[in-house]
Amino acid sequence: MAAVTPVRCSLTLLRRLPWVVSHRLQQCPRLQALGPSTVFHISTPHTSVHWRGFRCSHVASGQVLPFRLSDIGEGIMEVTVKEWYVKEGDRVSQFDSICEVQSDKASVTITSRYDGIVRKLYYDVDAIAQVGSPLVDIETDKVLEGAPEEDVVETPAISHEQSHQELEGQKTQATPAVRRLAMENNIKLSEVVGTGKDGRILKEDIISFLAKQTGAILPYEVQKTPSPTADTPPKEKTPIMAPPAILRPVFTGKDRTEPLNGFQKAMVKTMSAALKIPHFGYCDEVDLTQLVRLRSELKALAESSGVKLSYMPFFIKAASLGLLQFPVLNACVDEGCQNITFKASLNIGVAMDTPQGLLVPNVKSVQALSVYEIAVELNRLQALGSAGQLGTADLTGGTFTLSNIGSIGGTYAKPVILPPEVAIGALGKIQELPRFNSCDEVVKAYIMNVSWSADHRIIDGATMSRFSNLWRSYLENPASMVLDLK
Repeated sequence: MAAVTPVRCSLTLLRRLPWVVSHRLQQCPRLQALGPSTVFHISTPHTSVHWRGFRCSHVASGQVLPFRLSDIGEGIMEVTVKEWYVKEGDRVSQFDSICEVQSDKASVTITSRYDGIVRKLYYDVDAIAQVGSPLVDIETDKVLEGAPEEDVVETPAISHEQSHQELEGQKTQATPAVRRLAMENNIKLSEVVGTGKDGRILKEDIISFLAKQTGAILPYEVQKTPSPTADTPPKEKTPIMAPPAILRPVFTGKDRTEPLNGFQKAMVKTMSAALKIPHFGYCDEVDLTQLVRLRSELKALAESSGVKLSYMPFFIKAASLGLLQFPVLNACVDEGCQNITFKASLNIGVAMDTPQGLLVPNVKSVQALSVYEIAVELNRLQALGSAGQLGTADLTGGTFTLSNIGSIGGTYAKPVILPPEVAIGALGKIQELPRFNSCDEVVKAYIMNVSWSADHRIIDGATMSRFSNLWRSYLENPASMVLDLK
């Protein structure tokens, strides 16, 4: 009987155990404040009791702080959460990696500013997080005075391999500046022994690690800027005075709208029609050394007769001689490009910059005029253009055009064909450049670049090239024009 009594007592305690546990839990004021949670089930060999208990998690004495995503910079307003390095319930310390986020420009790692326990993750992986919104809630170990500070991202994201190594029980503690220094020198933080608090890696640890590497070269900024220690307190920063505000002038101008004049409307119509033409371009350079010498000899003689002799009369005359050999360049096509008309008269137009805008009068029947007569006609057209008195007869009937854009500036151009013509040339400025002569000697030469445009529907590249070569030969050897003059 003495042995039976302890056994009966033990069975009685087992039967009353569920009631005792439930009764004690219900009397706990802290658990009552937290509210009910799950339904507990305790069974014994002789009884089974179900009751609704209370959550019995530990209540910390600190406060829960929202960890907000601060401004990353460069105008970024949202990022994508790529990976979480913590989960709810994990304990984190300052500078521990929280997560990796991806903006449209770079990946960055968010580090913790507080010591505490992660209570809530606000975003899933690949979710969009807005700047200024909470990322996680961290329950701190002590109550912080004042409003919580926002985190500032300073470091690019570390590699996934390194992140997982740190999460597996060997968390590497380092400031963002130290992580950046290690990354710039290709150093794994797991290989560096930290000498700071709780094994935190300092900048001096990175410098010492670099010094032990054979052939390592420290960055200049690292060598000349040692971090402050207890013996050498940091120097106080002198306040920087902001520069005085600059008074900016207030601009009070207003836009104005004017209708296009008659010449401008004509240009709109002509250029719109030119867009329908498939342009073929061809460029070359011309040595005008002999022509420059010839013009200098004839210039005074022409001026004695009251005529200004420029290079343009020579260019026009050489073009007329070339057009006689290649009449397809002095032709026109109908609107449907079904018929081609070869013009008998060589009416070569000259683009002029006038007060009214771009005008293209033409010299009629150039094939029947001498260089001197062409110069006289150009003087007349230029005078009328400057006075704004060019008539319809002077502005119509052109069959080929030359634009002397080089008189203003520039070497190459892309001239636009004036319908119904099929070709146009743009002349660049004359430059003094070194060239080799026939004896392989470097001499000064007068070089001009020419740019041709042709209607590729009826003119092929070979024809344009042959015409340009013939025109260039007349100008490089002006005496050869005498043989072909009529």
